[in-house]
Amino acid sequence: MNRKATSLLVGMIGLSMSLQAQMNPKYKFEEALKLIQQNYVDQVNEEHLVDAAIKAMIADLDPHSRYTSREEAEQMRVAMSGSFAGIGIQFLKNNHQIFITKVNPDGPAMRAGVRVGDQILAIDGDSITAKEWGNREIMEKLRGEKDVPVVLAILSPGNTEIKNVKIVRENILEKSVRESYMVDNEIGYISLSIFNRTTRQEIDAALKSLKEQGMKKLILDLQSNGGGYVESAIGVADEFLPKEKIVFYSVPNEGGKDYYFTGGYGQFYDGQLVVLIDESTASSSEIVTGALQDWDRAVVIGRRSFGKGLMQKPVPLSDGSEMQLTGARYYTPSGRSIQKPYTKGKEDYFEDFNRRMASKELMEEGHVSFPDSLKYTTLGSKRTVYGGGGIMPDRFVPIDTNEYSTWMAQLMNNGLVAKGGFEFVQQNREALLSAYPDFKAFNLKFKVPKQVHQQLVSAARVQSIAIPPDEQVGAHAAIDVEFKAQVGSLLYTGGDYMTRVRNESNQSFKEALSVLRDEKLYKQLLQGGTVGELNKKKTK
Repeated sequence: MNRKATSLLVGMIGLSMSLQAQMNPKYKFEEALKLIQQNYVDQVNEEHLVDAAIKAMIADLDPHSRYTSREEAEQMRVAMSGSFAGIGIQFLKNNHQIFITKVNPDGPAMRAGVRVGDQILAIDGDSITAKEWGNREIMEKLRGEKDVPVVLAILSPGNTEIKNVKIVRENILEKSVRESYMVDNEIGYISLSIFNRTTRQEIDAALKSLKEQGMKKLILDLQSNGGGYVESAIGVADEFLPKEKIVFYSVPNEGGKDYYFTGGYGQFYDGQLVVLIDESTASSSEIVTGALQDWDRAVVIGRRSFGKGLMQKPVPLSDGSEMQLTGARYYTPSGRSIQKPYTKGKEDYFEDFNRRMASKELMEEGHVSFPDSLKYTTLGSKRTVYGGGGIMPDRFVPIDTNEYSTWMAQLMNNGLVAKGGFEFVQQNREALLSAYPDFKAFNLKFKVPKQVHQQLVSAARVQSIAIPPDEQVGAHAAIDVEFKAQVGSLLYTGGDYMTRVRNESNQSFKEALSVLRDEKLYKQLLQGGTVGELNKKKTK
């Protein structure tokens, strides 16, 4: 071959490679799907392949963008709407028996005469024990269309006669406010579990009720709150910050800044405020915390938050499925991004908790350091705060390692505490209510009997759950707290008594009370005394 022909051939190969490199990616995707259909040895499901491809594409973007099928998207909308059609009960599966453990006050089940401790034998004529349904199947049977009745075959404690109870399904509110109550004559408490469509109305009602009871100071508990709707976060911040204060600003892909301000419709602008956070506080709850910290409106207590500063927006597809795509990054009023790095991939990103535990960051103060480039100042007293990787609290509280231990997770997931508490209440309900006529008396005086504690520990060891030895007093105290929380929730109605019992042993809650009861310390924390100096004073 002569040099001219060789040159022409090389040039043609180069042109071919250039054309291939410039191929439109969407045509490449369609071509790949077509070639798979034509050449793969088995018949392929097109929809399944496309779904898998979309999931893989989105997984390559960031840890929080995701793809949901039609069914998953609908379930998400129902969950975030704040309501579903049901009868207003919670239940416990104990071996092959189903017992009612909670009845919503003034819900359809309560009005139909259903009570805690009742056993459900059948739903719409279908025997539960014969079918051996799991929890999910039972829940799906109980839920359904609004105004459509469901018939439960009920056996009440102390009775031998089975009664059929017809209950008409209603919209049941999935509450965002997990609990609100007065801790003492001045200090109120509100716990938010999620930011959904009803959050603003719920916290508004809770604040009104607490103020009517004399509240002058508040603990806002955002521990383990994974976030939700941004609009709800703005609404919550609006309750505590006066009009036209920046809650956050976002930067979308086209650049520029979108600012979000308070509207001036809040109820609690002046009273002392503490916000509780932990390593699972994320997203919208970090927006609220960051705004309150930047405006020097609240003392933040706990541990460094999760670190999610990416905002997702739903992008629907024509078949009803949905992409939740990161559409912007958000920044706190002082300009902080609290998004932690995710360059090493999704698996590494979600291993962050284990790294924090291994480094002892969650157990001891002083294991986190930030470069000066992440240093910011609050908008009032100009105290130092940091961006990058979550919200740093003003007051550090170490994690209770028992709560996150493998043995405690096994104990709770196995259902031993829930079942043990239920059986204890079923056998002793009248005696317990006689000794403790209301929750206040119960919470103050009830102690888990040693015999009951030992029975629970023995049952756990039979299940090969490695309960710590008796010398580890803290671990066994944690078991008693969970058991007491179960008993309290089964004995009394009208509140989330599990939360109230757990608060009594929660170190962040205790620290919040100490700060709110020490006006000088509260002001010091908001006026720029370094966190390290103030924490040293705390330990003296």
